[in-house]
Amino acid sequence: MQRRKFLLISGSLGGFSLVACAHQILQPVTSKNPPESSVKQAEKAKKVKIIVISDLNSQYGSTTYDPEIDRAIPLIINHKPDLVLCGGDMVAGQKSSLTEAAINAMWSAFDRHIAAPLRAAKIPFGFTIGNHDASGALSAGKFIYAKERKLAQDYWQNPQHNTSLNFIDKTGFPFYYTFTQNGIFYLVWDASTHLISREQLNWAAKNLSSTDAKNAKMRLVIGHLPLYGIAVGRNRPGDYLADAEKLRAFLEGHQVHTYISGHAHAYYPGKRGQLQLLHAGALGSGPRRLLNSEQAPRKTLTIVDINPHQQETVYTTYDMKTQEAIDITSLPPLIMAPNGQVLRRDIPSVN
Repeated sequence: MQRRKFLLISGSLGGFSLVACAHQILQPVTSKNPPESSVKQAEKAKKVKIIVISDLNSQYGSTTYDPEIDRAIPLIINHKPDLVLCGGDMVAGQKSSLTEAAINAMWSAFDRHIAAPLRAAKIPFGFTIGNHDASGALSAGKFIYAKERKLAQDYWQNPQHNTSLNFIDKTGFPFYYTFTQNGIFYLVWDASTHLISREQLNWAAKNLSSTDAKNAKMRLVIGHLPLYGIAVGRNRPGDYLADAEKLRAFLEGHQVHTYISGHAHAYYPGKRGQLQLLHAGALGSGPRRLLNSEQAPRKTLTIVDINPHQQETVYTTYDMKTQEAIDITSLPPLIMAPNGQVLRRDIPSVN
């Protein structure tokens, strides 16, 4: 396979045409429908481009970011995506000894390196809270990291930190919220721990049953922890969501197309049942190896081209150290996670 580099596709053409070439290499050609009116054809051909990043942080309390992140942000801006999504762990908290000043310094560094450049470029930014941002872990019914949750909320609710999202329900922002964009309905839930509470599931059910969700052409859900443990060192209870099969059935029952997650620190474009599973790899420190794989860990960034009308997604994912596209066939065809088998998304399912 001829490989494309992320640097090359960020050039004077704005990235789109060469990205399309990479997609043709990485993905099978889909069948074409009979001719339609030019208006309908244009509507069906209209693509939405999102860029997915995750797990950006470094060591506890750090206010610096790895060089791959500082290189990635200008390239993302050059691509002019419709939306950037982050799978969480934007800062390096989850440590009780961190002072309020230290936590605020981390969010200031995040703003300086990542959020402010995207705001200046007028690129909407959606995200889910990770365990190192503001863990929802409880002890005796109280948040263990209440200080981190309060300061994360302060940062995101500051009007100067506008995400440019078209919110539908932001009563729980930044921990859980919904928004729509380009005909797609996005639901973000608080998966900063392995437990999705009954209250949050009720909230999700209400929003996924709403008129806005039903009128959308596609539905995507974003949470930090994945449903299944697909990476070495992230395959223990507590590192993936409890009751994954029940949650998958819940999402499928509400016609969710894709669940996007972080935390695993390993890229894997998977699926289980009718649900697509985009495990976003780490762009920051500590990438991990996939289960069932001998490949070295990689820091990754994923471009997702979406045709909402056809409910089709095409991924182009880059190793940000080499800036080369990752061949999907180089990844394990399936991963035997401790709580269920996950197929690579291009492998036919066997019923």
